[in-house]
Amino acid sequence: MRVHYLQHVPFEGLGSIAPWLEKAGHGISGSMLYASPELPSVASIDALVVMGGPMSVNDEGAHPWLVGEKRLVRDTIDSGKPVLGICLGAQLIASALGSKVFRNAGKEIGWFPVEGIASEDPSLFRFPPSMPAFHWHGETFDLPPGATRIARSAACENQAFQLGASTLALQFHLETTPESARALVEHCRDELVRGRDELVRGRDELVRGRDEPAPSRFVQGEEAILSAKADAYAAINGEMARLLSFLLGGT
Repeated sequence: MRVHYLQHVPFEGLGSIAPWLEKAGHGISGSMLYASPELPSVASIDALVVMGGPMSVNDEGAHPWLVGEKRLVRDTIDSGKPVLGICLGAQLIASALGSKVFRNAGKEIGWFPVEGIASEDPSLFRFPPSMPAFHWHGETFDLPPGATRIARSAACENQAFQLGASTLALQFHLETTPESARALVEHCRDELVRGRDELVRGRDELVRGRDEPAPSRFVQGEEAILSAKADAYAAINGEMARLLSFLLGGT
């Protein structure tokens, strides 16, 4: 298959998805939207992977390429070709399908469990009842019409959904590697909780009327994020491999 991916910032690439695609024999191409707004035609690709990024799907004024990207996402979904969205990518799928994307009650950053939602429908991808996952998001979305929620967490009800047989959207990251986790921390560490005093100060400021939400209990610090062991990455990458096999076929 010709698998095309959309990347929004230099430090959020395919991670463990790339070696899986290569091993399965799929061709890989990509659009670096932070450098050029050029997008492929739906006819020229067989599957689409939409990666994460720190911007919002609602930032079309600052990032006008979002308009064309949403159109490509919608057209690829309508074509019946496989589409996978991760974090911002999941939010782009929701937005492209007409659903509202908005700020979650709190950010969710670091290693926190995700709960798979049991279903007897064999056409739905099934996550384990509970599994660790890597998160880095502050927004959420309403489920698109016809979509089925397939995962939730304590911090975010709509963690993942499936639409039809070929569209999967995940708020969380299963593709993360030690290298990509370090890159995220390096570029976005201002979002991390740095200690209890800061957490208390943030809540006090919220009480005084600040618009920004108080720091979330679902935001870890740099040390906690980067202390994850190799088996944690192996577990989430293995789950991503299982998901890609479900969506694209192969082993």
